[in-house]
Amino acid sequence: MNISTIAGAAALAAALVAGGLVAAQTAGPVKSLRGAEVTSTLPAEPVHQQQEGREARNYRQQPPIIPHSMDHYQIDKRTNQCLGCHDWTVAGERGAPTLSMTHYLDRDGNQLDTVAGTRWFCNQCHVPQANAPALVGNSFAPSNAPR
Repeated sequence: MNISTIAGAAALAAALVAGGLVAAQTAGPVKSLRGAEVTSTLPAEPVHQQQEGREARNYRQQPPIIPHSMDHYQIDKRTNQCLGCHDWTVAGERGAPTLSMTHYLDRDGNQLDTVAGTRWFCNQCHVPQANAPALVGNSFAPSNAPR
């Protein structure tokens, strides 16, 4: 490359930077995505408490909703505290529902004595329920609802 090409590229870059700085200065004050001034304090959204108790299922294969709080339950790759009550070995004495036998099948359909790794993270399918407003519209009706 010759010196005139390098000088031309440097001049173009300097002009673009200067133009960008001018545009940024004339854009006005910083606007917040939350709809308030950056320095203002907004009240916190209300905390929706989890509903306790069992809920009816809306379709045949729906995973049951968790009817109790799991705020302090540890579920990670080494520990799953749900199994302390719901594993088939202890569910009867704890008065908790036993996991479906499908949770003890591996990917090839082989029966296992422990929960399959594919079913280890309970809250992927089973979720707590809270009486909170819907985030998006929903026209779902249960399969047994009158039409």
